This record gives sequence, C-alpha cells and structure tokens, in this order.
Amino acid sequence: MGFLEFNGVECTLADGRTLFEDINFSVSAGEVAALVGQNGAGKTTLVRIAGQQLAAGSGTVNVQGGLAVMPQFIGSIRDSSTVRDLLLAAAPERVAKAAAAVDALELELMDRDDEATQMRYAEALNGWGEAGGYEMEVLWDVVTTAALGVPFERARFRDVNTLSGGEQKRLALEALLRGREQVLVLDEPDNYLDVPGKRWLEEQLHASTKAILLISHDRELLGNAATKVVTLEGRGVWVHGGSFRGWKAARQARRERLEELHRRWDEEHARLKEMVRVLGEQAKISPAMAARYRAAQTRLRKYEEAGGPPEIPQEQRVTTRLVGGRTGTRVAVCEQLELTGLMKPFDLEVFLGDRVAVLGSNGSGKSHLLRLLAGLPVEHSGSWRLGARVVPGLFAQTHQHPEWHGRSLVEIMGRGEGGRDGVDRGTAVGMLSRYELGAAADQSFETLSGGQQARFQVLLLELGGVTLLLLDEPTDNLDLVSAEALQQAIEGFHGTVVAVTHDRWFTGSFDRYVVFRADGRVCETAEPSWEEGRVDRVR
Repeated sequence: MGFLEFNGVECTLADGRTLFEDINFSVSAGEVAALVGQNGAGKTTLVRIAGQQLAAGSGTVNVQGGLAVMPQFIGSIRDSSTVRDLLLAAAPERVAKAAAAVDALELELMDRDDEATQMRYAEALNGWGEAGGYEMEVLWDVVTTAALGVPFERARFRDVNTLSGGEQKRLALEALLRGREQVLVLDEPDNYLDVPGKRWLEEQLHASTKAILLISHDRELLGNAATKVVTLEGRGVWVHGGSFRGWKAARQARRERLEELHRRWDEEHARLKEMVRVLGEQAKISPAMAARYRAAQTRLRKYEEAGGPPEIPQEQRVTTRLVGGRTGTRVAVCEQLELTGLMKPFDLEVFLGDRVAVLGSNGSGKSHLLRLLAGLPVEHSGSWRLGARVVPGLFAQTHQHPEWHGRSLVEIMGRGEGGRDGVDRGTAVGMLSRYELGAAADQSFETLSGGQQARFQVLLLELGGVTLLLLDEPTDNLDLVSAEALQQAIEGFHGTVVAVTHDRWFTGSFDRYVVFRADGRVCETAEPSWEEGRVDRVR
C-alpha cells in the first residue's frame, strides 16, 4: 500500500530567502491530493524534494510502497532521445542502471568482441533480468500499444522529439500508472493532453489505488479527480479535505479566519506591551511593583516567542496590457493548405477581431498551423498569406528557447530580439512586476517555473506590439490568477487571436472553433468539438 508523508520540510533559497517551511501533510493509498499554489510558490521544488532530486533544508519525506515521479517537462527527463530512453527515465532506478550497463557493453562489443567483454556483457544481461528488466519490457509493450498504437519493438528507437507533447505524457503516464510503484508524484501530467486524454487521465486517477500527489492547473480535471487539496501559500501549507469544487470557498473562509486571528493577536500584543509600559513606570516609583513588572515582561516575551497566527497569503495580481492594433479585414487566408503528412487540404479565412480556437487530437497538426502562420518553416503545400499590417506573435507550447538560456529576463528584454523594441532596465523591471516577475528580473530564463516562463512569453508578445496572437496551449502552465488575467487581456485585445487549446474552460471565451478531425479533415463547428481517436498520418 502506498503512503507519502512530509514532516517539517523546509527549503531555503541560495539568496537566503525561505521558500517554504514546516511543511506537514500526507497522502494515503487511494487518495489523489492536488497540490496547488501560485506560480513560483515552490510546488515543483516540493516535488523534487519528494523525488530525492533536491535535499530539504530540514525535515523528512517518508515513502512506503516505492516512489515514481513525473517532472513538469517530460521530454527533458535525463535528456531522453528515444521512446526507450523516455520509458527508462520513468522506470525504477535499478532498471535504469541495469539498462545503462547493458547499453555500455553493447557499445564496447562493437569495438572489442573478445571473450572477456562477452562475459561482462552476459553478466550485464543477467543483471538486467534480476532488476526486472524483462518484465518491464512486457509492460512497455502494453504501454506503447496503448499510447502509440504500436508494440514496443517498433517504437523503442523512435526519436522522442517526433512525438507530440501529449504522446510523450501519455507514454509516461501509462508506464507509471501500470507500474509497481505505489506512490506517484505527477507534476502537471495533463499538460499537452487533448480533452479525450484528460478524460482518460481523470478516469485513471479516480480508479487508482495508489497514493498520488498531483500538480495541475486544469480546474475541471481537479474537480473530477482530486479527493483533497493541499495549498502551498504563505510559505506553508494547509489542507482542504473536500473536493476541489469547494476549495475556493474554503480558501476565502480560511483567509477571513486568519485576518480575524491576526487582528486579535495584534490587539493582545498591544495590550501586553501597554501593560509592560505602565508597570515599568509604576516600578520606578514603587519597588513593590517590580515583581509585577518582571512578570509582565516575561509574559510579553513568551507571547512574542510563540509567534502569531499563520501568515496571510498575499493575493497574486497579474496585469497584462496586450494592445494590438488595426489590420486589414482579412488577417490570414489559407487556400487548399495541406500540412504535409498530417491533414488534408483545407480553406480558412481569419478576420480582424476573430477569436479562433483550434481543436483536435494530439499529433493532428494544430501546432504546425500556428508555426506556419508565425512564419516558421513548416512542410506544406497550397498557399497561405497574412493581411496588411498583421504582426504575428507566437506563444510556444513547450517554452523551448535555448537561445535564452543563461540570460536574465532583463537582458532578454533589453536586446529587442524578434522585432521587439528593447527597453531599459527600469522599464523592464516595471513591466516584469505587472506579471508578478519583478523578483525574477535577474534570473535566467531556464531557472523559472513553467508558469513564470509562460507569463514571460506573454509579456514579450505585449512588448512586440503584435496584432495576431498565435497561442499554443497558453494556459497549460498558468495558475488560476494568471490564466484569468490572460483571458481578460484577450477579451480586451484589439486584434485577432488564434489559439490551440485543450482547456475546456478557456475555450468557452472564443467565438469560432476550427476542428482538426481524426479523419484528416479540417472544418469549422458551431460549438467546441472534442473528438476521440488519434490521427494517423494522412496518405
């Protein structure tokens, strides 16, 4: 039976700031605990501590039944390059080590095929078997068949970068949910999953007997799957033992209680200080009051040492100023456009002011369409063009910007790359503060959380003065406050928006729905359409 417990866990950042402290909660078998909190609060750090990838400043993490962790960006696990590498990264450490030993000796045999090397290779194969490697391959066959529709032998050497983000997540999830480990820590497992994939995940979480700690910003998924909510805020945690659907009201009620407790603590603190002051004055003229004065001092000292109520969490405020601008009536026109090997030829016209949601299964070509409209190289036939004065701006789904690694946010904004105007440090910090990124101004891009990276990309779109927003899963890594701020900005944006999304809540704010169907056709529907099935390459 799975069990996960945090006891007094603390994390202090390199600059001496306390990220969180005295973290105490547990997850039992059959529970799905949702870990929520604003971007940058430390959710992913807590996940890394649970997975022993990062040492806590103090406290302990207890695990029973074996632990498996899915990080936020699944494609980056141990620099995975093939499907087999990705599955090994999600496997127990003993299996991964045994596989590494076999791989190393296979390479050595290519250069030196002598008896001694063959013997060591045989020993490595024996170690692979003892580690459960052959049983794992049987599991992987089930996993790749379920996630990709092909057996493991056909999928094992496929480049993982040829898989969509959703296919990568589905592979890892199938392996973890079917594996032996009874404690799962899943950092945003629903990112890149289409709606059928999210519904599948909800069903799997609901049916699982494992102890699961889950980070997600999909409110519908949390409402359907979470059995309790662990909120990380104010440098600590509090637990709501009911459904996520009642969490918002519980959080507001808790905040009101904390405000009342702080008011009472402050009043009592002021009363004790005044008592000490008065008795101190009286002790100066009456030695008989000295004992009472010392007792009052002791009482005040103990009251202050005991500390006040838990910290009242600050409300997050994200302010976007996506302005846009007037363009030609026809913003984008596609005529008999075929995304080679993905979708059949289709026509599409996008007009000024449209809010177009692009829906469909993973791997169908939706992101390819956005990249094409952004002017990036995408294999296609047919024609497409942008209208007059259209300035496209692309929000990338996976936040992969190697050109920004090792550079601070202020530096990136000051360079004026990609058609953006450069800004001085003071202006940059002011803009970053509106996105709750002021404290991260001098951090390098790759050190930000997924949500912080997402907000920074939106800021750069604002800075670039785009008139056509091309958003690829923009809400995947955004917390609730940031997602609501983005939606409000889009509603007030004087331009055109085309967004690929699987966010059922976010989709409701759009007025046109273009669906990439499972049979290779692209069509427009009056209402959002979430098709089942995986798209095979169009022949």
